[in-house]
Amino acid sequence: MTLKTFALSAVLAVGLASCNSSKTVLPYFVDISDVKEGHLPLSDFMPVIEPDDELYISVTSVSPEATAVYNIPNYNPATREVIISNTSPRAATYIVDTKGDISFPVLGSLHVAGMTTEQLTDMLVQKISADVKDPVVTVRLANFTVVVAGEVKTPKTISVDRNRISVLDALAAAGDLTEYGERSNVLVIREEGGKRTYAHLDLNSSETLSSPYYYLKQNDYVYVAPNKVRQANSKYNQNNAFKLSVISTIVSASSVIASLVIALTVK
Repeated sequence: MTLKTFALSAVLAVGLASCNSSKTVLPYFVDISDVKEGHLPLSDFMPVIEPDDELYISVTSVSPEATAVYNIPNYNPATREVIISNTSPRAATYIVDTKGDISFPVLGSLHVAGMTTEQLTDMLVQKISADVKDPVVTVRLANFTVVVAGEVKTPKTISVDRNRISVLDALAAAGDLTEYGERSNVLVIREEGGKRTYAHLDLNSSETLSSPYYYLKQNDYVYVAPNKVRQANSKYNQNNAFKLSVISTIVSASSVIASLVIALTVK
């Protein structure tokens, strides 16, 4: 390949990339971009507790002595000793077993799978109220994490410290999509009920807001696909690297042959 041909190939590749770039739609929800105001669907989705989840649960009240027994770090069941400190009672974490149960102090085995954290909170308040006046119960998922990968500025695992997170929240936490991210192809992979499911979300469309995958669940994997420009550039770079490698090999081989010819000629 001559230098002229190589330069022409590079110019053509850049030209094709420039043409393709006009096809990439960068804004979200373009279907309502020209609508001044309106209504969008709302969802009351809340993630539910599943087997293998880790729950953070704390119980407090105006009387620390009364609730310490419900916080494992503050109670020794062997000696029935209640440990009281000037600080707030420390919470405990509970692993949901394969049957969907946890073993809770005093109350024993509780079936929690399929419940939201709010529902479990209400249930615990009701049960503990039989012995404690005005208990305050806090329940949250300790293992609520989602992974965001692909064409985002900062691919990462996100630890969620609230009850729910949307795919837009997760993308924002990862620095948002790069200009090479395909807005119409955001893949969400989910494991639930012993099965792995997935959905492709189109962020150019407001219909995504009503998708059951718009709000993420614990351990969801979000992948932003590269657009055609990124794929074309990657393919060109790979081909270019291969061509340069071939040229380098040929030049090296030619240099060795030239050296041998010179040596033989001198002799």
